[in-house]
Amino acid sequence: MRSIRAAGRLPTASRRSLPDFVIIGAQRGGTTSLYRRLVEHPDVLRPLGKELQFLTLHFSRGVRWYRANFPATGRGEQTFEASPYYLFHPQAARRAAEVLSDAKFVVLLRDPAARAYSHYLHSRNLGFESLSFEDALAAEDDRLAEAGDRGLDTAVGLRLHRNFSYVQRGMYLHQLQRWLSAVPSGALKVIKSEDLFQRPEETYRDLLEFLQLRNFVPEQFGRSKSSGGATKPMNLALRSRLREVFADDSEQVRRLLGWDSAWN
Repeated sequence: MRSIRAAGRLPTASRRSLPDFVIIGAQRGGTTSLYRRLVEHPDVLRPLGKELQFLTLHFSRGVRWYRANFPATGRGEQTFEASPYYLFHPQAARRAAEVLSDAKFVVLLRDPAARAYSHYLHSRNLGFESLSFEDALAAEDDRLAEAGDRGLDTAVGLRLHRNFSYVQRGMYLHQLQRWLSAVPSGALKVIKSEDLFQRPEETYRDLLEFLQLRNFVPEQFGRSKSSGGATKPMNLALRSRLREVFADDSEQVRRLLGWDSAWN
């Protein structure tokens, strides 16, 4: 993998670039796979870390801290980061409009029922979740209410909001509307995760056109192998119930984005 710059020649923070584009979500939607394919592009320079979480966890550190995580880009080069919590965090879009007015933003939207289960497996694998999936869904409203009471400026509030928002993160309509109202028209690209999984080359090529990067074919496509620590499939009855929960929101998202269909 290419380094940011040759060793010993890292630019000072004042000379580094802010990101040209940001992958903002959704969590468990293929953002890691897409990040890996983008850093293979010869004109894309990697940041110091994939998830910088500046617009969510570290905004108080200031733009200078954020800028220090990126390389200085030359003619035709771009840099970026991927923090999938940005889509869901209620203040991230406003903060992006404030400090990243020239950036583009990329969203991956996955079937919300499948996303919720993958999120649950991920939280369980990290040791955050001890409940069964069904019990975790039943506890979600209370957990998120506590997150609101505690505040997202507290460690407990953030932990609850990030780790246990299985259903709410899949209610994409309000999240998209918040971003669409905050960033310039044409600055937001929404991709169906299933398109990235099933038609990676075509989807990647379309994204490069949006980002105004030259066409490039990575050596290897494919979604991240992580399954959140388990591969046991979701209970079919519970999947059906979840699809009903998401049905109206998904239909409104389909209409908003002009898709022929949402998720099968």
